[in-house]
Amino acid sequence: MLFFLAFLCFTPTPSRAQGCMEPTGDERINVIGYIQAQADYRLLGQDILGNSLNTSSFYFNRVRLGATGVIPYDFSYYFLAEFSPTLGGPFVLDAFVSYRRFAPYISASIGQFKSPFGMELLTPCHKLHTINRSQVVTDLANPFRDQGFMIFGGTGDLSIFGSKAKNLFGYQLALMNGTGLNVKDDNHKKDLIGRLTFHPFEFLTVGSSYRFGKHPPKVDGIEEEDERSRLGIDLEFKYKGILLQGEFVKGTDKGSYTTGGGCGGEVIVHQGSVNRDGFFAQAAYMTPWKFQPIVRFETYDPNLSADSTDDIQNIVTYGLNYFFNDRTRVQLNYLYKAEESAKAEISNDEILLQVQIEF
Repeated sequence: MLFFLAFLCFTPTPSRAQGCMEPTGDERINVIGYIQAQADYRLLGQDILGNSLNTSSFYFNRVRLGATGVIPYDFSYYFLAEFSPTLGGPFVLDAFVSYRRFAPYISASIGQFKSPFGMELLTPCHKLHTINRSQVVTDLANPFRDQGFMIFGGTGDLSIFGSKAKNLFGYQLALMNGTGLNVKDDNHKKDLIGRLTFHPFEFLTVGSSYRFGKHPPKVDGIEEEDERSRLGIDLEFKYKGILLQGEFVKGTDKGSYTTGGGCGGEVIVHQGSVNRDGFFAQAAYMTPWKFQPIVRFETYDPNLSADSTDDIQNIVTYGLNYFFNDRTRVQLNYLYKAEESAKAEISNDEILLQVQIEF
């Protein structure tokens, strides 16, 4: 659960919100970034006349450029901007300063960064095993990025069960605006977000996250404050080439709620109260030939208060990743979408192809 707020990592090895490209001690500015060129084909069926409704497109999913470095002796900085026209760039994604005199036990950061909630959210976009994040994380973990203050750390290296445990316990605790990316808060209400991780073995990590916040109502004439709470539990098993991951998130919104979001995606505000939950589970295997097949099942109920289960969304993602080297990969995903409705299944499957290079 290593607690960190350097939320996009640029190391050649997969990491999660910790161990990103660390600033060197020589005060150099390190340029970081990556490009994700993507193509999609959406299987939308036919209209009543038999004409195909399928669509296809080429575009930049993400184009990110930034810098990181140190200011002697205990400070570091991290900056990352999005330039993809698909996401409406350019705009600032991450910009924060960290103080690390007492690392790894306690450090602090202030600025704009990812909310310390959940496993998949804190996995950098260029280290995701599937092209898209799960729907439950996209809807319930937002705002993905926010402005605030965070303390984080862990126990460091300990000997347990006869072997060395790296950061047996980790923590992250943040006080954030709750208003999202590049939005200044105009009131004293803030979101409190916390994450704990337990890492007893090199191959096993268990995490738990919580978020709570109140904000002024978004509709004139309503006096009761909007309220948002989130609870998440996640697990990761990683042994040699085998990777197993799962995450469950439950959310309660009073007054209003949001859908969408993600890494620069549009956040849509809806009026009304709602309870939601969902989970995903995925398995992947890295072969000796640099191919990594992966399959993920996810289910998401956008309204637990509804009388029926017709709105439950199930998605199975079949994927294949190929790594040319540590900084270049190609991903192919097929998304099979099945709605739990008594009506006929909707034609909305997708085929996604993405080529990524880091620098």
